[in-house]
Amino acid sequence: MTSATAGGVGPTPPAATRRKSVTGTRRAVAVLFLLPSLVLLGALVVYPIGYSLVRSFLNQSGDGFAGFDNYKALFTDDGIRTALKNNVIWVVFAPTIATALGLVFAVLTERVRWGTAFKLVVFMPMAISMLAAGIIFRLVYDQDPDKGVANAVWVGVHDTFAESSAFPKAHPGRQSPLRPDKGGFVTGQAVRAGQSVALPLVGVAPDQMPGNAKKAVQAAVEPGKVTGTAWQDFTRGKGVGRLGQADPSELGYAGMRVEAVKDGKVVASTKVRDNGTFTLPAQADGALLRLPASNFKEPYNGLDWLGPSLVTPAIIGSYIWMWAGFAMVLIAAGLAGLPRELLEAARVDGANEWQVFRRVTVPLLAPVLAVVAVTLMINVLKVFDLVFIIAPGSSQDDANVLALELYRKGFSEDQPGIASAIAVFLLLLVIPVMLFNIRRLRREVRR
Repeated sequence: MTSATAGGVGPTPPAATRRKSVTGTRRAVAVLFLLPSLVLLGALVVYPIGYSLVRSFLNQSGDGFAGFDNYKALFTDDGIRTALKNNVIWVVFAPTIATALGLVFAVLTERVRWGTAFKLVVFMPMAISMLAAGIIFRLVYDQDPDKGVANAVWVGVHDTFAESSAFPKAHPGRQSPLRPDKGGFVTGQAVRAGQSVALPLVGVAPDQMPGNAKKAVQAAVEPGKVTGTAWQDFTRGKGVGRLGQADPSELGYAGMRVEAVKDGKVVASTKVRDNGTFTLPAQADGALLRLPASNFKEPYNGLDWLGPSLVTPAIIGSYIWMWAGFAMVLIAAGLAGLPRELLEAARVDGANEWQVFRRVTVPLLAPVLAVVAVTLMINVLKVFDLVFIIAPGSSQDDANVLALELYRKGFSEDQPGIASAIAVFLLLLVIPVMLFNIRRLRREVRR
């Protein structure tokens, strides 16, 4: 028979019942099941954090107390300061752009039939490891337009609006009447009307000659005009061909510009025909003939994507390529849960699609957007693989980030004290962001 207090309090539960949890599982059994996880958590997380914290206050050999010297190095060492600056750039731009692209993709793919296929393509880079993505983008950013996709596209766009020269290596040969002049070449003597001028050049490989170039011929004399021939004065074989004269196997410099210059001013200009001949009007009488520097400028070779000034934005671009799909999937899931009646009500009230997107969709998605952005911030704070693989040795110092500097200090430069200080500093940077994310998730659960 159970006893009860005078105040009407119920019977005291048996000891066996008190030992059970809400789900009816005994606490001892619960602890037994949790023990392996707790041991692993302690060995793989708690112990390394504690050891790194202690090691960050020791000297480099680990046998003496260094105080805060290792932490002072975080703000005095040039390499670490560059890494810290780059981490700020990463945290500001990479999550913002990836989240914005994910939002745009999620909204647009809702309205097209092939939206699922598009989402699959955009999300597919997430299936690629950071190592593979780094190798891919190291090739994408290759300086040679014949190898690097980025420069192939960039050079193609550039050459659409600015025609490149076909004769970058051309120069006067032996016994040529031309002499150097401001990147181009000019005749040593003035020309006269009714005269035919020879402008022989060499230095262009046969396979680099313009496709429309034809066999060079001697220009005919025209009264009152200046005529001439500009051609490749070279024939393969020893003793073959005549110097200063157009031979049957030699091609004209089709498209090369020729200018007549008097007192430093251009009075007439023309382009060389396919067979190398050209004709200038009477104004060229008494002028010097000049082949301007534009004929010989080197072809545009694109941007140095992995050079000191562009290497960090280039690597951020590769990160966005990988993670924009992650942002899109999460935002699309949030978008699917929006109350459609609010969107339709806004349209009925006369709002256009842009207004619906800006004033209704984005505010309703704000919690999801915050979670995505904060998750990506945590991710970029410890980015390592892409920077290590994509940045060449000559630019790695300029692309440096904290995680890479931690690796270099700990393994390449044998400074474990400073490496541990960097690790602790990274942990301190990540903790506030993680707490913010956890609080927001809990707030959403309570709703």
